[in-house]
Amino acid sequence: MKKKIMFAFALLCVFCRSIAGCSGDNPEQSAAPEHIAGLEKVITAAGLPEQIVGYEGMLVSFNKDAHVPNWVAWELTADEVAGTVPRAKDFLVDNSVEGCALPKDYSYSGYDRGHMAPAGDMNWSETAMQQSFYMTNICPQNNDLNSGAWMRLEEKCRTWALADSAIMIVAGPVLSDELTETIGDTGVAVPRRFFKVILSPYANPPRGIAFIMDNGKVSGGMQAASVTIDEVERITGHDFFSVLPDDVEAQVESECRFHYWSTLKPKK
Repeated sequence: MKKKIMFAFALLCVFCRSIAGCSGDNPEQSAAPEHIAGLEKVITAAGLPEQIVGYEGMLVSFNKDAHVPNWVAWELTADEVAGTVPRAKDFLVDNSVEGCALPKDYSYSGYDRGHMAPAGDMNWSETAMQQSFYMTNICPQNNDLNSGAWMRLEEKCRTWALADSAIMIVAGPVLSDELTETIGDTGVAVPRRFFKVILSPYANPPRGIAFIMDNGKVSGGMQAASVTIDEVERITGHDFFSVLPDDVEAQVESECRFHYWSTLKPKK
């Protein structure tokens, strides 16, 4: 990836729980960052085809057989939320990626071209914005999801980035489900469910939460779809944030405090 602030970040507060025994519910920004490389890298479920593609604003694991990403990972900072680059208009084929779908595969399919890393998270850079429209970052999504709970979760993530200075996000389709429907001449797999996992390494102590959403109307919205990161790992077979200290990883991946996250406010 070419992003100036790469995904290789975390804070000294990541170690507080194991070293200093930090506790409490109020997130605080640490003044002394301690960087850990590799927070963006997911250990992909065994057996899934994978081509890793680094773009300016996101890291993609692409599945040439399903013609969708296994996962897409990106960092979202408070500064980036304030970006002003206009939304791109055209979806693009990445010819360097084997099995990349075509925009026309989605035409008249009944499904939206659903971003995994949303364009709204990439408006800090013209290149990052344009690359978010590569079909390597796109999955077939029912409009009820794409313009409903999925979009509202994207908006919430921007609020959380403003509140915590930066968050790490990984999103993608649940490819462990039996997938029987395809669209287009390319044969793009239509996922039945999608996941999103979120880590707030700048919070003190660090926090995590995750979501599993059906590819349609999400009954009960975000709250009903919230789960632990451990649950997403169980369902998908992926392993997230494995570079964290074991005790910190165990803590952030086992919690699901939706009400706490839902009340976070941007720092003034």
